[in-house]
Amino acid sequence: MKKQVKSTNIFANQKTGGRIALIINPIIAQGIIAVCVIFISACSINQLAMKAVADALTGGGSSDVFTGDSDPQLIGDALPFAIKIYEALLSENPSHQGLMLTTGSLFIMYANAFVQGPAEMLATSEWKEREERMIRAKNLYVRGVDILYNALEAKYRGFKQAVSDLETLQVYLDRFKKDDVPLLYWAVAGGLASYSIDIFDFELNSRLPEWVAMIQRAYELDPDFEVATLDEFLILLYASLPEIMGGDMERAKFHFERAQEKTGGKSVSAYVSYAQSICIPAQDYDTYKDYLEKALEIDPDENIATRLVTIITQQKARWLLDNAWKSFSFLPFPDDY
Repeated sequence: MKKQVKSTNIFANQKTGGRIALIINPIIAQGIIAVCVIFISACSINQLAMKAVADALTGGGSSDVFTGDSDPQLIGDALPFAIKIYEALLSENPSHQGLMLTTGSLFIMYANAFVQGPAEMLATSEWKEREERMIRAKNLYVRGVDILYNALEAKYRGFKQAVSDLETLQVYLDRFKKDDVPLLYWAVAGGLASYSIDIFDFELNSRLPEWVAMIQRAYELDPDFEVATLDEFLILLYASLPEIMGGDMERAKFHFERAQEKTGGKSVSAYVSYAQSICIPAQDYDTYKDYLEKALEIDPDENIATRLVTIITQQKARWLLDNAWKSFSFLPFPDDY
């Protein structure tokens, strides 16, 4: 728009050519004005086009392009470019709620599935590369969370400042509606994931009560969000936190049962989460092995919308089985160790 203003001013300020030309040749003047009107209108048309693209890319089913694929490497290679495209669109539409949700969640998906996940499976001898990847994953999580919090702030002015006080935060959370659940879920998922990488980050540590309150509110609003997604998440949450901060093994087990009920016993994520967060601390290898094997028996094609997630989670289940000796002290070391 600055260029449009500048060109108009130049035309109006010419002492011998500007206003004289308007008088001498009104036809030419009308033509120039018409061009200016078209040029200015083009700006509005461009904004409308950008919004239309943003709406199309963030509408219902748009995420299935990623989550429904059967080739993790293809998606892993494509996501960075996709994320930058969404960021570019977001810079042109900074208040677009769909873009903020999609861009923020894609940062978190990518960090989890293609940065942190593979880093955790690196050999012990590759500790330096593992550390570098984990730091990168944490930074990506934080970027995603920042975008999602901006979206929440745009909907509920003062929210970002309110999170520092639980009573004030609860006042805000009471105003939230069912359609806010995706923002709550992804913001908490990214925040807790970043904390899990660096538990000595005291700033992140201080935000645990905030995230617990947010995810509990999400569950109140829509316990069936994406079928069993919240139950699968709460298995990890309640099993990983210390009791003083809301940890509760019984609640973790409850959400495992709910996840399996909702999915007909086909929640791969619930099986893997239970094995990791409940069986390992209890040193219950038999259940650990049983649940991971059940996770591997599930056909990814049974639910096309979550096929990619299932495949990646099954890769993790296979790795956990093959490396069980790292988590259970009574298991023998592998022959090639």
